[in-house]
Amino acid sequence: MIIPVRCFSCGKPVGHLWEEYKKRISDGENPKKVMDNLGLERYCCRAMFLGQEDLLELVSKFKKA
Repeated sequence: MIIPVRCFSCGKPVGHLWEEYKKRISDGENPKKVMDNLGLERYCCRAMFLGQEDLLELVSKFKKA
């Protein structure tokens, strides 16, 4: 739902990069080049960004029973 503050595997701070990554991808840039530019070199950090699905708006519609 929400990108973690740190990578689960290596502990590198990655949460602050999510908004810029999402914006640049929506503008049509290549995800590989964006991740290289943001400094995401390790495969664990890259996998976290590629596997992230932004579901916060969808989940916020439901009430807790």
